[in-house]
Order: sequence, then structure tokens, then C-alpha cells
Amino acid sequence: MSVLICGSLAYDNIMVFPERFKDHILPDKTHMLNVAFLVPELHRNFGGCAGNIAYSLQKLGGKPLPMASVGADFDDYARHLDRLGISQDHVRVCDQLWTAQAYITTDIDDNQITAFHPGAMNENHRQKITGDMGIKFGIVAPDGKQAMLDHSAQFAEAGIPHIFDPGQGLPMFSGEELEQMIDNANWLTVNSYEWEMLKKKTGLDHAEISARLDGGLIITHGGDGSELHTGGEKIDIPAVKPEKIADPTGCGDAFRAGLLFGLEKGWDPADACRLGSLLGSTKIAHAGPQHHDFTPGSVAERFQQEFGHALPS
Repeated sequence: MSVLICGSLAYDNIMVFPERFKDHILPDKTHMLNVAFLVPELHRNFGGCAGNIAYSLQKLGGKPLPMASVGADFDDYARHLDRLGISQDHVRVCDQLWTAQAYITTDIDDNQITAFHPGAMNENHRQKITGDMGIKFGIVAPDGKQAMLDHSAQFAEAGIPHIFDPGQGLPMFSGEELEQMIDNANWLTVNSYEWEMLKKKTGLDHAEISARLDGGLIITHGGDGSELHTGGEKIDIPAVKPEKIADPTGCGDAFRAGLLFGLEKGWDPADACRLGSLLGSTKIAHAGPQHHDFTPGSVAERFQQEFGHALPS
């Protein structure tokens, strides 16, 4: 069965600043900030959360269906998806708009400053989720605000289990809107910064949020691993040490691809998180969000090495 990935398809323009942002920003002048960073490295990549998740999920042997809206400049990305064998049945082209564009600058401490132009992404609410689409599992990932609200409700109405992943879209929502999307979802995944923001907006703690999810809550902590709250217990998931650290862009999406793959197959949720940890480690060793390469066999072998038991079937 297919996994519907509601989110963005975007061009990522990734720049590397070979110093530290903090050494060039005067704390007492942030009210009149005017700073430029010289970035000798520039890479233009295929990205967006829907594209990044679909990339890793396809390589695992899954069947991703990105649901995204794109602009007139999407031709290069469309050919890329064709080469990967990823369906574009739910990719909607808006001829009068640009495809979403991210401009990401990373310093040597892996801090990032991002500017994002949503473009056609803000039209994705015009696509609808129904119960007759042959979808077994899904995810509401960062997208246009109305699309995230609508697709969350439509997943719930269709009875399709799904993950709510607010990501960088979290600041757009009120506490009440976030609570509604949590209630609609089966799983919630956030990083540690997003978790603090979510708690502040909703006023809810681990136990209160977990009680509203029949699956569970996953909080990722980068190199410190992640924590899974499910069935009334907390399970710590270790980080997998990467071969090297090249670029953090897309690591969270790689984690979510592993999580989706395992949950859709009915694995123990801890093993789904472990697979996510492994894919995040694989991704960070490569520049760009869709340049890491692996096979199901190589993933199974490394999973055994890292966690001491076989990858579930």
C-alpha cells in the first residue's frame, strides 16, 4: 500500500559559511542587524519535506505518494522524480507561480539561517484526501497552513492513520489549532526546539499529549538520539554515529522516512524510530537532502550492527 506524504516540494539553495555566525553578529546591535556572510560554496538541490521523505522511503522499498503543489519551474524536479520512480499523481502544477524555494546558510557549527519562499506550496489545500485513494498511512508535514489544517482533518475523516509533523510550520498555528491536529493524528513527531514551542503554545506536557495520541509522541534530539513516548512509557532511542558530518539539511526528513516505513508495516514503534535514527545518520554524511545512497540490504546489515537484532520483516 502507498504512503501519502503531504508537504512541500522545493528547490533548496544551500550555502556554506566557513566560520561561525556568532562571531559576526553583535548582540547589542540585533535591533539594527545588517550583516553579510561570504559563502564560497553554493549547492542547488531538490528538496522540500515531501520530496526528501519520499526519496528515502522509495530507497527503502516503500511506495511514497507526495501530495504537493509546485510552480512553472518544476520541470527539472519532475525529471528527477521520474528517474527515482516516484509517483507524481498528486503533484499539482500552478503555472502562474514559482515552486517553493529555500535559501539555507549553514555555518561550521551546523547552525542554519533559512529564508523560504512558499510560492505554489500555499495552493496545496486545493488537493483533497479521500478514503478511496488506496492509502494505508500518511503524514502531514510542513506545507501551506490551510493545507496542513485541511489534510489533517481529511486523514481523520477518511480513517487513515497518520503522523503529524508540524516542523518549521509550527509557528503559524495557534495552540487550539495544534491541539486539533494532534487529536486528528495517531503519531506526533517534533525536534527538541519544536517540542518546547509546542508545549508553550498548547500548555500540554508529555503525558497530556501522549494521551491524545493512540500511537505516540517522538521527540528527536539530533546527535543525542530521540525519545519515544508510547503506551505509557518512555523509550530512549540512541543516535547512530555517522561516518562524518557533512550537512544536517534533510536529516529530520530521513528520520521520518524510516519512521513511516516501520509504522506502515506494523513494526514495534521503537524499531521504526531506530530505523529513522539510522537513516538520519546516513543522510548527515552527505551534502544535500537527497544525495545519500543506500539499499534495503545495506540498511538491514547496518541495523543489525548498530542495534544487535535483525531489522523486522
